[in-house]
Amino acid sequence: MEYLIRFSQSHETFRLPELQALAVLEGIDMEVVSYSLDSPFCIIRLPPSSPPITTTTLARRLIRRSILAMSIHELWGHGPDLASVHAAVKSTTSPLWPSYLSCSFKFTLDSYQGSRTSDQKVSIINSFSYLGFMGPIKMRHPDQEFTLHELWPFNSTPLGIPEPNHLYFTRYLGSSLRDLPKKLDLKKRRYISTTSMDAELALITANIALAGPGKLFYDPFCGTGSFPIAVAEFGAVALGSDIDGRSIRGDGREKTLRGNFEQYGLLGRLGGTFTADLTNSPIRKQELGSDGDGVRGRVFDGIVCDPPYGVREGLMVLGVRDPEKTPWVERKGREMYKQADFIPPRKPYGFLAMLDDILQFAAQTLVDNGRVAFWMPTANDEEQEMPVPSHPYLETLSVSTQVFNKWSRRLICYRRIPDKDVDSAAVKAREERKLVGKTADELNPFRKAYFEGFQTPPATTGTSTPAAPATETPPPN
Repeated sequence: MEYLIRFSQSHETFRLPELQALAVLEGIDMEVVSYSLDSPFCIIRLPPSSPPITTTTLARRLIRRSILAMSIHELWGHGPDLASVHAAVKSTTSPLWPSYLSCSFKFTLDSYQGSRTSDQKVSIINSFSYLGFMGPIKMRHPDQEFTLHELWPFNSTPLGIPEPNHLYFTRYLGSSLRDLPKKLDLKKRRYISTTSMDAELALITANIALAGPGKLFYDPFCGTGSFPIAVAEFGAVALGSDIDGRSIRGDGREKTLRGNFEQYGLLGRLGGTFTADLTNSPIRKQELGSDGDGVRGRVFDGIVCDPPYGVREGLMVLGVRDPEKTPWVERKGREMYKQADFIPPRKPYGFLAMLDDILQFAAQTLVDNGRVAFWMPTANDEEQEMPVPSHPYLETLSVSTQVFNKWSRRLICYRRIPDKDVDSAAVKAREERKLVGKTADELNPFRKAYFEGFQTPPATTGTSTPAAPATETPPPN
């Protein structure tokens, strides 16, 4: 049976990865029949199932915790015009009609990018009279809801375009969690920072990473807790750490990361928080290359994070710039680290090195088929675009992009490959490469491009012209 999913026409490159992740989470063998970034309508096919779990039940499960989908419908027929839809409905669904003869029902039109007059709507609805439904019409809470979805060309109404490009006739089955971001809206949250991730995108990230009950998730750049809250909302136990413990502690009263969990009634799913960074972490990491069983030594089901981009200030990690010249810094730190106002010393850190460390950490701590999903900035210019980082123990599953003006940020999701399936040649190649750089711009190519206004380097050599100053709003990290 084929089903129609009605998406929200926003964050288009995130929609299919979220849907595919939910299919994996629910154990549903879903086939995408038709999908386009330019359309909010997606046709999928689900396999036959046996009672008590029907295919309709699987369809409702697939969509029940989606953020970007709005609803799912049983597809009765579709085509480029109304006549084609009627022909499809009559030829494929007539055995279903008797089941709905006496039910209360209603008909609606969903015209995307177009509109109909009241008379046209009545005429279209009446054209389905051959279905023979005899039950009462109820506009609120009917037993069944039938919808004719219309996909119109862009700007159809002002251009006076008379007919849509495609039509779908469906029976409504269920809705999603499209309203959940309103509950976690940052405007209503007790404690946030300037870099707190938007609630909708945090929830989408949690879905793509397969957060769910019985799973352990970790955010190594947790800040005020946007991602830990999102995964906890879906039932996972959340752990978080940050290089600056002050972002976790807040004011020590209500405005804390813990206070945010209390606000949403999720305190029981907060596993704990601590101060650390990926290069100085108390979390045990399994050595790669072992013939482990995919669980022993690796504990996380998922890692989700939005690493700092290092634009406002250079990226830093815990440590001393020159321990030989300033040995007293480390000694004082060991004496003062328990004091509430203690700020540990830091040293410069490369952006590409950070991305590489995230992947290495994920490879060492994720269980087999566990997922890591993190955000990464890049320039929109193809000549300056930063490549998607890779790791031999991780398979890239999806790359979704949120575009701003001259720069974008990507949500990249990986799957932990079982040890036995890892490519040994890729492992050797990774061991031989090195990351170099000393200055802030050398260590962070995105930072350099940002402050140069994302200017494409000149093709010819000679006297260079100073780049125009950047005028964009600074990125959130």
